[in-house]
Amino acid sequence: MKLSVIIPCYNVAGRLPTLVRSLHGNLRGDFEFVFVEDGSTDRTAAVLDKLTVDLPGARVLRHEANRGLSAARNTGLARAGGTYLAWLDADDWIGPGYLDQLVRVIERLGCEFVRTDHVRVTGRRRTVVRSPETRRNLVIPPRSAIAPPFRSTSVDYPMAWAGVHHRKLAERGLLTFDENLRTCADRHWVWRLHRAAESFATVGLLGVFHRHGEPDSLSQLDDDRHLHFLDAMALVLAETRADPEADLLLPKAVDATCALINFHVTKRAQLSLDLQQRLVERSIETLDAMPQDVLEHVLSQGSPRRRSLLTRMRRNPAALATVA
Repeated sequence: MKLSVIIPCYNVAGRLPTLVRSLHGNLRGDFEFVFVEDGSTDRTAAVLDKLTVDLPGARVLRHEANRGLSAARNTGLARAGGTYLAWLDADDWIGPGYLDQLVRVIERLGCEFVRTDHVRVTGRRRTVVRSPETRRNLVIPPRSAIAPPFRSTSVDYPMAWAGVHHRKLAERGLLTFDENLRTCADRHWVWRLHRAAESFATVGLLGVFHRHGEPDSLSQLDDDRHLHFLDAMALVLAETRADPEADLLLPKAVDATCALINFHVTKRAQLSLDLQQRLVERSIETLDAMPQDVLEHVLSQGSPRRRSLLTRMRRNPAALATVA
């Protein structure tokens, strides 16, 4: 088997027909599509069974109860047989011939993984989103694409579905997702991948059409899962501090964490009052646990607006704890 495409499915009955139609435009005899039905509460299971009957290479795996995106991806990964591995989200779709192009690119370059651009779909609007890595069609060390802080780099583009990966990465344990993270697992995943893999390339291949800002997306949650970005970045910070090149990489990890905290705290009015308070409290705990010399450097050199918000939050958390 040349390529396995792993597709977690949870409560996507209305979106599956679009995805499966796009897969029919990407068939090859050595491609397989590994669907993981993750205990949906709508008609996803029935729709999936109906749509995959006539889809060559399709297999459907099932979770009896919902276990989350990370667990569904891991289930598919464990059963995938391809030399190359890719993920798709079930509410997205891909252009005709995209998967064939993806395999041809990674085979030509001979690297361990490839990152691609994608098309963001917001209602009827289509926007091309580029990977921040500007060195295109070159095989480079993944570590070289982590730093520096204060600008977007490859680890700030964490979408697992934006690329393809050689299975030897899975054999080294680098493609699994932390199942304790119901959101933002991709961020921990991409940092580990860039620290531990040996080679990658970024290419200007467009083919994934990603639905953005949907009301039922994980980014719209108003419960504890919304705070899992802090858990994900705590793992990134801990693993980066233990890295032999911590002096080089840690400022970027701290900067990335501060940027996420700033983003979520700025938008906290969308959350319940209780969740707003916990967001601020846990964000302060995360900031306090950082190496303070690195944090002070990052805050002093970064955005003045972000520095002002995070400094005020640490000095007077009650003032930012809730926004009615």
